[in-house]
Amino acid sequence: MTLPGHDQSRSRVRMEWGPTGATAVPADYAVVVDVLSFTTTLSVALERGIEVFPFRWRDARAAEHAMRHGATLAVGRFEALSRGNARHVSLSPASLAEVEGIERLVLPSPNGSTIAFALADTGAQVVGACLRNAGAVARWLAPRVADGASVVVVPAGERWYDDTLRPAVEDLWGAGAVLDALGHDDEVASPEARMAAAAWRAVQLPDDLLTCASGVELAEAGFVADVEIAGQRDVSEVVPVLVGESFRDATELRPTGPTLRRVRD
Repeated sequence: MTLPGHDQSRSRVRMEWGPTGATAVPADYAVVVDVLSFTTTLSVALERGIEVFPFRWRDARAAEHAMRHGATLAVGRFEALSRGNARHVSLSPASLAEVEGIERLVLPSPNGSTIAFALADTGAQVVGACLRNAGAVARWLAPRVADGASVVVVPAGERWYDDTLRPAVEDLWGAGAVLDALGHDDEVASPEARMAAAAWRAVQLPDDLLTCASGVELAEAGFVADVEIAGQRDVSEVVPVLVGESFRDATELRPTGPTLRRVRD
């Protein structure tokens, strides 16, 4: 349930946090941002021509989902590390850097996948963004916004031990990178969206990503390469679009892209 005024409907370009925010702020297009690491891994996979099936759960259901779609199942970072085999494909973006022979990948991510499907359930066309492809996503969205479409950008955040939302600054930067590249003024962008864009303009990459809480956590666990890959700015032209159960690059879809579906403002 959205409280009056919280849907940001006075603005066509919007920003709200996490799974609850994903359902509270409806829009025609919805961008999920999970820099460390769901949407970064997603962008790397699509760059390599891999169709990605996000999945909400990391249990036996994920394996069944992979079998149903004839896909490879990505394992968790720490699971791959414990197996001592670098060839395991995991949620680590670095694990996909040199992968060969994979056409379909099931990516279990309780946070990013849950948000993506929650956004889709609102009727929005869902897009995945990170620092690597923020510019490409903004360029894809720009003509749609110019034609009157609304957009909400949703930084995923992380979870505290009590399962409450931890707003993760790296996701705020990723959201801000998309919003800043869209470049809309006060009449179009909500205060929340403009705040995210301002946060992005203040960031210093790669140092801030390596020294923020999430970056330090991953680096100390042995995943500094993932942080470095996530910190690469606008190196990718892929625009991941959720079509049914999978993400595909928008450039591989029909030239007109997904049909605009108006949702309530």
